[in-house]
Amino acid sequence: MVIKTDLSKFDEVVKIGKVIIDFYADWCGPCKMLAPIFEQLSNEMKEVSFVKVDIDESQELAQRFNISSIPTLLIFNNGQLKRTLNGYKSKEELKMSLS
Repeated sequence: MVIKTDLSKFDEVVKIGKVIIDFYADWCGPCKMLAPIFEQLSNEMKEVSFVKVDIDESQELAQRFNISSIPTLLIFNNGQLKRTLNGYKSKEELKMSLS
């Protein structure tokens, strides 16, 4: 299951376990291509939390992480940023990045 978050809940969401954040916008073509893959993986990889942040609604978060292009994926482990992925990624690429 994919959840949406914003600045008010962000720190709590990434604090425990492995979390992947998808910074996206509704008008972004590559973001739309990534969305079903993100959803599929959320159903397959129950040990990972899948979270989306709309950059138009959460500009403060986009600025906090210097998001300059979308989609941008941030991978956290127990509150620590471990990896940043820019652009569209295939299901296999994402799975490998989360392993």
